[in-house]
Amino acid sequence: MTAQLILVVDDEPDIRQLISEILEDEGYRVEVAENAERAREIYRQRKPNLVLLDIWMPGLDGISLLKEWRSTNSLSGPVIMMSGHGTIETAVEATKLGAYDFIEKPLSLAKLLLTIENALRTSQLEQENQGLRRQMVFSHEIVGTGKAMQQLREQAGRMAQHDSSVLIYGEHGVGKEAVARYIHAQSLRRERPFVKVVLPLLEVGTVEQKLFGSEMDGKITYGLIDEAMSGCLYLAEVSELDTDSQKRLLAALQTKSFTRVGGSDPIDFDVQLIVSATHDLQDDIQAGDLNEELYYLLNVLPLQVPPLREHAEDVPELLNYYVNQLTAQDGLPYRHFTLPAQNFLRNHRWAGNILELRNLVHRLLILGTEVDISLEEAEEAVGATVPVFSSELGQMPESLYDLPLRQAREQFEHDYLIYQLKQVDGNVSKLADQVKMERTHLYRKMRSLGVDPKKYGR
Repeated sequence: MTAQLILVVDDEPDIRQLISEILEDEGYRVEVAENAERAREIYRQRKPNLVLLDIWMPGLDGISLLKEWRSTNSLSGPVIMMSGHGTIETAVEATKLGAYDFIEKPLSLAKLLLTIENALRTSQLEQENQGLRRQMVFSHEIVGTGKAMQQLREQAGRMAQHDSSVLIYGEHGVGKEAVARYIHAQSLRRERPFVKVVLPLLEVGTVEQKLFGSEMDGKITYGLIDEAMSGCLYLAEVSELDTDSQKRLLAALQTKSFTRVGGSDPIDFDVQLIVSATHDLQDDIQAGDLNEELYYLLNVLPLQVPPLREHAEDVPELLNYYVNQLTAQDGLPYRHFTLPAQNFLRNHRWAGNILELRNLVHRLLILGTEVDISLEEAEEAVGATVPVFSSELGQMPESLYDLPLRQAREQFEHDYLIYQLKQVDGNVSKLADQVKMERTHLYRKMRSLGVDPKKYGR
């Protein structure tokens, strides 16, 4: 993992050299700048974890440079001011502008190192707290003691020892993000940021700039890759990347550097990249929606997360896990699933996988009045069972009108999709065009109805 980067800005060569040597001996990476102009150039190319900034310099002074960074929202980490002619007023002004601390020259090296250590620790805690506030509902645990989950943990643990790209496959709700967080938590980058990006939620036309940042009219806007620097970048639903973003990401993986939108200076691409998908990306390649070369660079370490129905033995453990999590996290009243309720839920289809299970627990904790969750309450919570469909046509009930509306509709959709799949020889891209549905939604619909397109290909 790349060490944290410190930018030293001071017009005195001896001080720059002394501080650089000491910090490098302590395991930090160091960049030096003799004036504000050079400091701006380095800041444009990289995102330092901390800045040591001298106040009195020829040209633009340190206080003015701090104001500039503050006004353009460019600060990426703590700033420690240095001065040989410091006054209380100057120190107060620097603090008001957002400086972490103020150190007088001649420098006490012991104090300098302690201040840097404390500033970096404080910055890391702030980032972690922000991440916790944004992602409290998510876990970096892979819950379950069944064979499938044990194998998944072992595979993810091995992958965590490498920096290669990881491609996580799995249906909606299986816990792909939890697996990505598990890999990060087991890796050498565990102390650095984990940045999650749900690509379908980004506004169309903004993905490239959001990811890579921009440089326009002398103003730097840092992207999510900058935020994840030295840590992990998790791209959920990677098939949603637009063409321009794919090209830029491909170049970054090939050269280990990237450029911001509108910029020309290369910046180190120092992130662990983990991406996820809910369907086979080969379909996107065949449809011309995904760059094939990018796919192979993303698919260095593929990992399949099984649906909950394939490890139903873990359902009781998952129920208890989310009861404990939600009571501790949201202050909800504790409730206990009775053994009959647990056995019933083990046999539920769980079309929405672990996410559906978590939501069910959440709902029962909020709406229930008794400590015990009975079989009847569990049955009511999951609603009417969805019919088990045959794999062929012509097997509809004697009268479709005898079914409840929901089941009748799903029975028709099931047989309709099988008929259409046979017409297109199991090609999902052609099916999407035929039935006028977006491919991601179509995959979700087929999974919920138990339709496997591979059965109908030639």
